[in-house]
Amino acid sequence: MMEPLKENISSHEYFIFSGFSELGALKSFISIPFLILFFVSLFANSLLIYVVISQRSLHSPMYILIACLSFVDMCLPLILIPNLLLNVLFNASGISLSGCLVQMFLVHMLGACQSALLVWMALDRYFAICRPLSYHDHMSLPGFLRFIIPVMIRDVIMVSAVVILAGKVLYCFRNVINHCVCEHMALVELGCGSTAINSLVGLLGVFMVTVVDFLCITASYIIIFRSVLRSGKSSAKALHTCFTHIIVMVISLTFLLTAYLAYRMNSLPNAGRLFVSTMYMFLPSCINPIIYGVRTTEIRQNVLKVYIKIF
Repeated sequence: MMEPLKENISSHEYFIFSGFSELGALKSFISIPFLILFFVSLFANSLLIYVVISQRSLHSPMYILIACLSFVDMCLPLILIPNLLLNVLFNASGISLSGCLVQMFLVHMLGACQSALLVWMALDRYFAICRPLSYHDHMSLPGFLRFIIPVMIRDVIMVSAVVILAGKVLYCFRNVINHCVCEHMALVELGCGSTAINSLVGLLGVFMVTVVDFLCITASYIIIFRSVLRSGKSSAKALHTCFTHIIVMVISLTFLLTAYLAYRMNSLPNAGRLFVSTMYMFLPSCINPIIYGVRTTEIRQNVLKVYIKIF
């Protein structure tokens, strides 16, 4: 009965971020941690990428994957922090629906790429430790593309489905997003119709990407540790790299879980929930290159070599 009325309902095409607005004059101070994270992320990730590209000794699959992760980590602050700073410093808090959907696609796609890279790193260690004789066959470009292409197709399909469905929602109630970035559910909850399909596809995306990748990573490292324990070989260097990857994965999942819980805890002030749920996107991009730089001997030595050459 209500379906014909949709033609007469106007949908908002412009939205305003209300994140941190309740802080009033103190709102500008929120820019300080974001600026620090922005420059640390940009410097640390750029340095790691430069070192991997410039040093021929690091032109192996494991280090190339680490450089790719650094590039993805660096993209997220580059996309989000300038717009966030305009919001908190100059109250430039508006965004069009199309701009919001593009931002949502990029954020979710970069998150999916981070997850996929952690899977590929786990596969790299699996072939290096459990199948060393066939390592170069599997990790050569043609062999590796067999793993990359299906995962990328999955990620593009799931993220595109989430964004396209969000774009089809009628936003006729409010145009104020209770966040400082275009987070999927923060936008969709403004819809005036049923958004059950959006929630369902969003949960399916979390399962198909995050949960499946986590299970693949966990299974890979369990097989690796069982193989090392059964063979009795001394693979300290290989296992050291595995532990480095695991530390990065645990940190990413911890921030993600903390942000998920914080955003849904009504006992926290709104500004506190938004701050925690936003920082999880930026903190790993600062911490990951530092972890790899400190724990990976070859990268650490080459970073020092570049530093000495410059200064």
